[in-house]
Amino acid sequence: MKLTELKAVKLAELFSALSDASRVRIIAQLMGGEMSVRAIAQGIGMSESAVSHQLRGLRQMQIVRARKSGRQVFYSIADEHVSHLFTMGWDHIQHG
Repeated sequence: MKLTELKAVKLAELFSALSDASRVRIIAQLMGGEMSVRAIAQGIGMSESAVSHQLRGLRQMQIVRARKSGRQVFYSIADEHVSHLFTMGWDHIQHG
């Protein structure tokens, strides 16, 4: 496999985005389906502002996507690649 510098940087940024326990907990919540910021915050015991802050970064990294409905924003996993990567990581630590 040959990696260009740009691709190496993007891959490192992806893994960096997954290196924070709060972000991992948010992703775990979203593995069950689309959720509002309030529901995510309640599910993981964080403030809504802290969750929103983390979601902003995850959205910029294209790990989650947002859908606005009126005044509320709902988040979901961006695509199956993210779900697959998360599941593979989970499986890895379960067998370690």
